[in-house]
Amino acid sequence: MSKLPVIVLLSLYFINPAQAQQKQDSILTAATLNECVQYALAHQPRMQQSLIDEQIVDANIKSKLADWYPQLNLDYSLQHYFKTPVSVINGTPVSTAAKNFSTAYFSATQNIFNRDVLLASRTAKNVRTEASQLTTDNKIYLTLNVSKAFYDVLLSQQQIDLVNQDITRLSRSVKDALNQYKAGIVDKTDYKRAQILLNNAQAEKKQYTEAVKAKFSTLKLLMGYPQNDSFSLVYDSVQLKNEIFIDTLQQVNYETRIEYQLLKTEQSLLQSNLKYYKWAFIPNISAYGNYNFYYANNDFSKLYKNNFPSSYVGISLGFPIFQGFKRTAQIRSAQLTLDRLQYNFQSLRDSIQSEYTQTLAAYKSVLNDYSTQRENLDLANDVYNTINLQYKAGVKTYLEVIVAESDLRAAQVNYLNALYEVLSSKLDVQKALGILTY
Repeated sequence: MSKLPVIVLLSLYFINPAQAQQKQDSILTAATLNECVQYALAHQPRMQQSLIDEQIVDANIKSKLADWYPQLNLDYSLQHYFKTPVSVINGTPVSTAAKNFSTAYFSATQNIFNRDVLLASRTAKNVRTEASQLTTDNKIYLTLNVSKAFYDVLLSQQQIDLVNQDITRLSRSVKDALNQYKAGIVDKTDYKRAQILLNNAQAEKKQYTEAVKAKFSTLKLLMGYPQNDSFSLVYDSVQLKNEIFIDTLQQVNYETRIEYQLLKTEQSLLQSNLKYYKWAFIPNISAYGNYNFYYANNDFSKLYKNNFPSSYVGISLGFPIFQGFKRTAQIRSAQLTLDRLQYNFQSLRDSIQSEYTQTLAAYKSVLNDYSTQRENLDLANDVYNTINLQYKAGVKTYLEVIVAESDLRAAQVNYLNALYEVLSSKLDVQKALGILTY
């Protein structure tokens, strides 16, 4: 037996343990709603991009703030004259330079006042906050969408469970009707009706099964989960029913909404921008110093034997005296932009209040529908059980059983739809209030 396959297997095992561990960490076997949300926050591509954007913003801020530190530079040159420059002094040509010379300029500058660097320093915190708030905004919408997709998958799965119960019940009905037909108690129409209902239920199961695959694919996409891998959903039916309620007397607090917080940050940045243009009337001030090395000699081998250094320090002031009223116009534009932002606050407050009013109304409506459908389900169960017993006793016809069974099936479906509609509607109310957790 060749040793090559063994060596290949061992190399795969020892070379890629980290990759195998990473693959294992990114795969779920079963997940609750919270675990699906946390997985999405950790793996969804858009979330990862948002986190990288925060790092990019941080790096850009550090790049701009670096101008506050001393700026050190070194310039070096080496030059050889094939023909040296000549000056005529009293009618006599005189060479004014050595054939070879070399210079090294070491310079240092320090900003004392520079409005560009000052703006970067004053706005660094707000810029970082804005990047973080954008990430938070993405987290909120991701949590909302993943939660709704989770509930949508659960709804379809439970609809399949209902159909399975129907198929079991209808299979018994078909058998009972067939036995009664063979015994001559009823005609063949009861048996055929039961078979039609069973066929419809089996076709309906196929539809729900395919729907679950599509909805699971959507959930995986939102989570950033590999499409080729699968996992099961974990939930507690009792807990789901207990989680449908929310305090409908809560009032909207605009400051809890991330959109309002983003506007506040934008307002702070615009205020800093206004100050930046006002600072244009203050001169830029910086200190500088230079130390220069100068070497010159006609003999290249002795070029660096003699040095003729020079050095100096100084301070510079730059003040644009007149720019055609440009600075005044920039200040006016910045102030108007800041004033214009106030209407965004007003529009956002109205939008938030309207959103809350609409989502709360929708929640109350579906909550009432949920209560009605729960009562209808209990009634439909009682009616079906009673009529089914009466049919077996020969009191009711099979047509009445079919009607009762259809009513029960409709009540079950309506109840499930109402349950998940109220759960989804509750999420919308929480988002409107700014209290959706992730």
